[in-house]
Amino acid sequence: MQTVPHDFSRVFIELGAAIGGLGILARLASRWGFSSVPLYLLGGLAFGNGGLLPLNLSGNFIRIGAEIGVLLLLFMLGLEYTGNELREHLRGGLPAGGLDFLLNFLPGVIAGRMFGWSWLAACVLGGVTWVSSSGVIAKVLGELKRLGNPETPAVLSVLVLEDLAMAVYLPLITVWLSGGSAVQMAVSVSVALVAVAAALVVAFVYGPKISGWVAHESDEVVLLTTLAIVLLLAGFAQHVQVSAAVAAFLAGVALSGPIAEKSRKILAPLRDLFAAIFFFFFGLEIAPASLPPVAMQAVGLGVATALTKIGTGYFAAQRAGIHGQGCWRAGVSLIARGEFSIIIAGFGAIAEPQLGPLSAAYVLLLAITGPILARLV
Repeated sequence: MQTVPHDFSRVFIELGAAIGGLGILARLASRWGFSSVPLYLLGGLAFGNGGLLPLNLSGNFIRIGAEIGVLLLLFMLGLEYTGNELREHLRGGLPAGGLDFLLNFLPGVIAGRMFGWSWLAACVLGGVTWVSSSGVIAKVLGELKRLGNPETPAVLSVLVLEDLAMAVYLPLITVWLSGGSAVQMAVSVSVALVAVAAALVVAFVYGPKISGWVAHESDEVVLLTTLAIVLLLAGFAQHVQVSAAVAAFLAGVALSGPIAEKSRKILAPLRDLFAAIFFFFFGLEIAPASLPPVAMQAVGLGVATALTKIGTGYFAAQRAGIHGQGCWRAGVSLIARGEFSIIIAGFGAIAEPQLGPLSAAYVLLLAITGPILARLV
């Protein structure tokens, strides 16, 4: 029996219109001289469920494209640093990482308890307010040509420590939400720590050998090889409940020398495409009608934790020997929240129904204002 081929014309038209719209938004951002991230987010909000003009886009394609966008953003950020540089940043950044936890996790916990939530829900909200968006910040630093700035390593050290901390936090909170025992929590966290430690050893010790294996005169070979490495490592990391973003970042760190420069050049267009899809998809997932009831809470929490993030970045940059304007740039660069906050809120929605809308409003506020303030500073 002959099957009727699926009509992809509507899918092609909708995807073409969405990507074309993102291109227009990127042009506007370039003309106005600021980051395209806020426009992508607002575009997704306008065309998502309950927006001005809802689109019935291919959900799986957009979702997968968004995930790839985060991985490529973090991979390209990792390419900027060698294993030795990362080791120095992590060693010197531990005090700033500890301060980051105190200043940004505790406000979320306190706010959750003030809202009358359980300790579990409050700790989930603490995770939402704690972690900056590596994806948004990497995109903004690249657009503003600040990847080579002297304060950027201090920003990177805070981001990496947060992402590595997620390797412990996410398994812990997942088991707690499912009602697991202390033994189950310990096992889950131990597996995650072993996986992260192994990845760090590979990046630090075997980075030059891996770079030699990947290197090739053909751009096609390099493209396919590096993309395969990123996706495979991210998939394995996700399988053992470790951050896929951390795995992608460490994959970038492992590559050094000429192959790193070649990978940057080849993968840049793919990164820009899938990163735009990621931010657009994030906006699509937010129902505009759910935002007004929690707007005041989100604004209050956003203002408080924007200030605490500025304090974190300022302290980290100052410890790294940066002075003056560089410290303020480092602080403002850390304001944006994004992918991890949404993931954490999704886990915790079963503990507190209001957590989802509040987190969405909070992340949207800081994901938009963060890049704008970074540009102004």
